[in-house]
Amino acid sequence: MRKLLQRCLSLNDFEKHAQRHLPHPLFAYVSGGVEDNIALQNTLNSYQRFCLIPENMVDVSQRDIAVELFGHRYAAPVGIAPMGISAITGFQGDIALARAAASKNVPFIMSGSSLMRLEDVAAVNPAMWFQAYLPKTLEEIDALVDRVKRAGIPVLVVTVDTPVKANRENNVRAGFATPFRPSLALAWQGVTHPRWLTGTLIKTLITSGMPYFENNNAVRGAPLFSNNAVRDFSGRSHLTWQHIEHIRQRWPGAMVIKGILSRNDALRCKAMGIDGIVVSNHGGRQLDTVIPPIYVLPEIVEAAGDMTVMLDSGIRRGTDAIKALSLGAKACFVGRPFNYACAVGGTAGVELAIDLISNEVSRDIGMLGAPKLADLSEKHLRYIE
Repeated sequence: MRKLLQRCLSLNDFEKHAQRHLPHPLFAYVSGGVEDNIALQNTLNSYQRFCLIPENMVDVSQRDIAVELFGHRYAAPVGIAPMGISAITGFQGDIALARAAASKNVPFIMSGSSLMRLEDVAAVNPAMWFQAYLPKTLEEIDALVDRVKRAGIPVLVVTVDTPVKANRENNVRAGFATPFRPSLALAWQGVTHPRWLTGTLIKTLITSGMPYFENNNAVRGAPLFSNNAVRDFSGRSHLTWQHIEHIRQRWPGAMVIKGILSRNDALRCKAMGIDGIVVSNHGGRQLDTVIPPIYVLPEIVEAAGDMTVMLDSGIRRGTDAIKALSLGAKACFVGRPFNYACAVGGTAGVELAIDLISNEVSRDIGMLGAPKLADLSEKHLRYIE
């Protein structure tokens, strides 16, 4: 593993190793978008439309990339986005991600669509944030919120861009479904990927037994492997901003809304006292051809007022993060590359990935002539048609 990690010089390098390491259905689940993958590709390409304009002969010998979010000072403005079922792509993936984030002091958001109990993950990273997919009823919502509160989680993140199930055709073509249904094809994928089979799946079964979806509700959900269990993501189409207001009144800590792409939605969040928003298109995994977040970031920052504005989707380089920060984002979150790093290298892989992009941010602001993140602004950017 050490030699493999030595060959990873950027976040993009982890993907090719993960593709060889993971069974095809799992890699397809992580890497894919929705329908024709147009939103995914447009989001990745959107950062190239902004060019950087450096200012030279500035003293950048003492650079500072630290950022304060909700009372916690982090070492870098790039954190780990919530990713579901990461404990099946890498052994105890949620704990590995959380431990690496704590070690490097960067933000970490645990996904509600996870296979490890949020309480167990919070034990290794008490500063972690928890991202919830809202259950169907107010009673279930209240129970989940109360569970997160009891765990001492400081920041609750509510994702609002999943009102109906996305049409992820690539998952179907690759044979991916949750819960997994045992089959000869699935068994063959395990046999042909022995490092994943022994190092993740079998190790998980021996250590903790059958994985279950642990945090979509206040109680345990469906098992990961089953012939007849259903992972239920239906029933959210009736949810409205009144449910968010209800949670805001019940939740005492910092509250963040994830999945904002509309100025009007940002204004709604501001009006009900939300502390922060994540401008995000879910990594291009929900609505195909949806706009890349960086294109609407400036108008959302303007509407947000005192709210903390963050961004995810498509960040792969320090220069990508710098462009978002120059347009007003306070921090950025990265998903897939950290999943790949965890799959091939566990905690050490994620720590390396954090170091790589953090070092890029520090190096790039030096090249840009902006020794502090607060020095970044739109003057450093030019949009190219």
